Amino acid sequence: MITESMNGYIESLESVCRANDTIAPRLFEEYGVNKGLRDENGKGVLTGLTNISQIISSKIENNKKVSCDGELWYRGYRVEELIDSIGENEFGFEKIAYLLLMGDLPTAEQEREFKETIGACRTLPTNFTRDVIMKAPSEDVMNSMTRSILTLASYDKKAKDPSVANSLRQCIQLISEFPLLAVYGYNAYNHYEKNDSMYIHHPDKQLSTAENILMMMRPDRKYTETEAKVLDTALILHMEHGGGNNSTFTTRVVTSSGSDTYSTMAAAMSSLKGPKHGGANIKVMEMMENIRANLKDQSDCDEIENYLGKIVDKEAFDCKGLIYGMGHAVYSISDPRERVFKSYVKKLAEEKGRQDDLALYENIEMLAPKVIAEKRRIYKGVSPNVDFYSGFVYDMLDIPIELYTAMFAVARIVGWSAHRIEEMIGADKIIRPAYMSIMEEKSLK
Repeated sequence: MITESMNGYIESLESVCRANDTIAPRLFEEYGVNKGLRDENGKGVLTGLTNISQIISSKIENNKKVSCDGELWYRGYRVEELIDSIGENEFGFEKIAYLLLMGDLPTAEQEREFKETIGACRTLPTNFTRDVIMKAPSEDVMNSMTRSILTLASYDKKAKDPSVANSLRQCIQLISEFPLLAVYGYNAYNHYEKNDSMYIHHPDKQLSTAENILMMMRPDRKYTETEAKVLDTALILHMEHGGGNNSTFTTRVVTSSGSDTYSTMAAAMSSLKGPKHGGANIKVMEMMENIRANLKDQSDCDEIENYLGKIVDKEAFDCKGLIYGMGHAVYSISDPRERVFKSYVKKLAEEKGRQDDLALYENIEMLAPKVIAEKRRIYKGVSPNVDFYSGFVYDMLDIPIELYTAMFAVARIVGWSAHRIEEMIGADKIIRPAYMSIMEEKSLK
């Protein structure tokens, strides 16, 4: 075990690693290597084919590439159309999950059967909550969930069965169990580490995923229809986002090696928990708290614009020069998920009496593109992404910040599952990219 007295030695080892592992930026350009699998314009390197989803951020007009309002498609349907098709008093997470997994929208009978299956699978092995989740509570709920996922393999007699049918069974089981792993993981931490009351509510097979999350999370089990509807919409919008995001690519890489479902999903979880991927809404919330603390009048647009300028100039907040929640690696003019989500955010803010907070978000949404364009000379377009508002929504739903990335995982497990099955059926070849060695030859003579 590394002791405190050994820290100096470890730090000296770090300096050796830095000296030997640093690669000159010019070499990437010289050998035509795209760092992060993205070219100089931010476009991803083509590494596979998928029939699950599509992201569109530009179109060809008069033989010229032109940016357009972002589009997100699930299995051939625009996500806006799918959400509009869900009744005002209905919840669509399970229906859209079926679409992503199976490739077709379910009939009424198929939807009923799938919902019944999800409800029946929404349970954990006997004493699992006590013996696994509560055994080592952690503030890092993503780590807690990942440990639970790997442990669930020990309870599955067919854990290593490589058939598609078995993997589909395991995926559906995990989709059903993820809300429990997330909420129970937080409740254990909240009790043992924060000395708060302990309560474990069993899920209701008749309730939707969103309703169960809110019910299990709250001491009194109560929630409003608006709260459940907004959370349901958030889960649908975070369910899938192309095959090129880091955690989905991780899913396909690990699947291609022939690894089991539990190990594959644990790897995807490890990717998602990285702050460059799944922690964006947490940074937005931290930034908003900092902005409020430094404004005398949060309705004063001039004051807001001035402070945003300080953030971009690396003089305020975390001094990284980023206005979190603004801009996206793919979208430039607009993020379709944010456009859809905005109306639900407004409805929830009205119900919660949070109109003043919403006004601050909207003012930042209006002013940030101007500030970024002037300070950074970026004119391709900067717009809010879905994470700009998702943290605000979770806050209004009284979801603790420790669960923010876990809520992302509860949704994205569906997309990971769809890509795992597609990789097993459609590719069936191990993913093995090439790295060029620039190592210098040495001799012991």
